[in-house]
Amino acid sequence: MRIESPSFTEREIRSFLDEFEDHERRRLADRLEADSTRLAELVQRLSVSSSSGGRSEWGHEWNAHEVLAHIAVLSKFYGVLTYQVGSGKISELDLLPQVKDRDVAGEQLSALPPDQLLGFAQRDHQRTIAYLRSADAEAMRRRAVLYEGFSMSAQEIASMPLCAHLEIHLDQLERTLRS
Repeated sequence: MRIESPSFTEREIRSFLDEFEDHERRRLADRLEADSTRLAELVQRLSVSSSSGGRSEWGHEWNAHEVLAHIAVLSKFYGVLTYQVGSGKISELDLLPQVKDRDVAGEQLSALPPDQLLGFAQRDHQRTIAYLRSADAEAMRRRAVLYEGFSMSAQEIASMPLCAHLEIHLDQLERTLRS
């Protein structure tokens, strides 16, 4: 192996880090795509009259349909937030009132049929996937203050509040469908 590091400049290190960022960004897009496919498979099993509960990570009892409505709103909310932070449209957001509004929207959406909720979620997933596939490393590193003293990058938002949050609820949905 040829030793390269003695000749590295800041430029090579930044390029090296950009390569990692791009790799992770592409993996996030693939992850969200797989999550969206899994959601469609679960919704096929969902009955409109499903009333079995599933305790969320936060202690709420939701039936499968309510979980699906929540997935629809979180998919839009965190997908848009990823884009807005990554594109530099926002650098600060008071997250708590936004989350409360998101939950009200979820409650309203729970009146819609499963196929419509799935359509909303998947359209939002596709928009976010397209953004993730087109964003550059600099965009994914952009940060926004979400509440006093706490910030997240576009990549962190896509990874945790979007994908990890979605995956937690996909697991919850799957549990409700088994019971």
